[in-house]
Amino acid sequence: MNTTAAKTKKIDLSNMSALLVLIVLCVLLSIAEPAFHSFANFINILQQVTVYAVLAVGVNIVIFTGGIDISVGSVVAFTGIVMGKIIVEAGLPSIVGIIAALAIGLGCGLFNGIMISKFKLQPMIATLAMMSMARGAAYTIADGNTITGYSEGFRFIGSGTIPGTQIPVQIIFMILLYILFYYIMKYRRFGRYIYSIGGNEEATRLSGINVNKYKTMAYGISGLCAGIASVILTAKLNSAQSTAGLDYEMDAIASCVIGGTSLLGGSGSVWGTFVGAIIMIVIRNGLNLLNVSSNLQKLVIGVVILIAVLADAIRNGALKKS
Repeated sequence: MNTTAAKTKKIDLSNMSALLVLIVLCVLLSIAEPAFHSFANFINILQQVTVYAVLAVGVNIVIFTGGIDISVGSVVAFTGIVMGKIIVEAGLPSIVGIIAALAIGLGCGLFNGIMISKFKLQPMIATLAMMSMARGAAYTIADGNTITGYSEGFRFIGSGTIPGTQIPVQIIFMILLYILFYYIMKYRRFGRYIYSIGGNEEATRLSGINVNKYKTMAYGISGLCAGIASVILTAKLNSAQSTAGLDYEMDAIASCVIGGTSLLGGSGSVWGTFVGAIIMIVIRNGLNLLNVSSNLQKLVIGVVILIAVLADAIRNGALKKS
């Protein structure tokens, strides 16, 4: 089996595996707790997954290149605080704060990308530095305070529903974002180049593609998605705080791996990551319904992540053998 065929087969199988795991989980949890399969709980799960899924789709693009971004949780906090200062304390229109949050998120991501592509820092080191800087900036600007008091129009982003339905607006935003990135990664040149960089960066560079440019763009998109997630989270909670987004980066990365994205880069899918994010939330939701303690939940999630990483290692091992 040639390498291209092996990668295609691996992507298909990993997507099917993630979907199968989700179906089995839902069946088992429905049997264990009948309240699990109610429509209200279904909507609740989608509401819970929104922020994580938005973060994950940005991180996913970085992982496609063979990189990693562990700064997104801190960027969520930083952009949220800045947005709160603009909207609540400065009294400017919500759209100004939202644009600022998106611009800062994008800027943080581009900074990561430049440090990695131009200055050749390891992705883990560069994004670790950004994680510390963004979190520190959030603490400094907030000065320990929680910013609340957003307008009803702004809160509609995180808590409103489509008129005449019970479908939350935030879910629509999430689905539209995934459709957009699915189209970009599958049908646009950007997507082909990103996969190519993760598959073989040196060969991609020798083919005349500006690898530094596209890697920087990938990290910029990850930061932009962190800004979008911050807007949704702040609107949902009606508050911005410097502790927001703690450990979100781990959930985002886990969603990618569970959904079949290889940590070595070059393979995976946008919709696989979406399924992976839902699996993470379904597990948490089911454990909550079963009254499992939060400490034990962390243990279970850790085991799930370990299994997903081991599965990724096995898949890559099989690919190399083929």
